Amino acid sequence: MSRVAKKPVDLPQGVTATVSAEAVTVKGAKGSLTLPLQSGVSVVQDKQTLQVQVASAGLRPAGGSTRAHLANMVQGVSKGYEKKLELVGVGYRAAVQGKTLNLTLGFSHPVAYLVPEGITIVTPTQTEIVVQGTDRQRVGQVAAEIREYRSPEPYKGKGVRYSGEKIELKEAKKK
Repeated sequence: MSRVAKKPVDLPQGVTATVSAEAVTVKGAKGSLTLPLQSGVSVVQDKQTLQVQVASAGLRPAGGSTRAHLANMVQGVSKGYEKKLELVGVGYRAAVQGKTLNLTLGFSHPVAYLVPEGITIVTPTQTEIVVQGTDRQRVGQVAAEIREYRSPEPYKGKGVRYSGEKIELKEAKKK
């Protein structure tokens, strides 16, 4: 088996897992997530740990992926995930109204982003956006979709960027 799949996934206090032949459901304080299992990959629960088992050598990569997804699910239902975005530019603002994120990004029209189920968006200031949720993939996807509205441009660095992201600025053209 792959080295990743050999390591068991520990379930912290307050997190429970339900294992069936075709899926694993993990429940915690922040919600519940379900992972469908590929044929040939099984999960065995032993008290407060989950162990991934693979039927054949050809499924070793799938076993490692399954173990990584389970570990992400356990962390998601216990602690949660968050991505921070920053708005850089004159007049760039963000505000949440109900289930809609309203963005002013220098276009002739405001941008309204409908927040999907299971995701929470908070704007601590007008130039900061925090995307929170239990599913790591969905949190990253929502952050990427918001960033896509106005990606940072390479000359002044204006746009929506991840917190801590370094934009390598180009030098302006010389006459």
